[in-house]
Amino acid sequence: QVQLVESGGGLVQAGDSLRLSCAASGRTFSTFRMGWFRQAPGKEREFVAAFSRSGSSTYYVDSVKGRFTISTDNAKNTVYLQMTSLKPEDTAVYYCAADEYYRARYYLRDNYDYWGQGTQVTVSS
Repeated sequence: QVQLVESGGGLVQAGDSLRLSCAASGRTFSTFRMGWFRQAPGKEREFVAAFSRSGSSTYYVDSVKGRFTISTDNAKNTVYLQMTSLKPEDTAVYYCAADEYYRARYYLRDNYDYWGQGTQVTVSS
């Protein structure tokens, strides 16, 4: 079992930055693929970012490329999502997730086994 707890969300203005954190406990998360998803009101939960199996590469949804960065601190068992140049359309609840089988389709929510409770990010125009 893995427990994931997100933090760092808030209300910001367009163009601002935020860093989300996801602290993992229960097992060492370096054995999992870690990813971030988000869900805006009335929309499906969508993929945002994840690591490759080796951890040496990262994947992003097109809408956040060049603005968001996923990273980890293995010593703290924490994964981060640094978000810059935020836009109102980035407003959503952000979730971190863990896939213990490194499934190929890293962008599918059903391929993740553990989820955090989510943290709200609201970007005003």
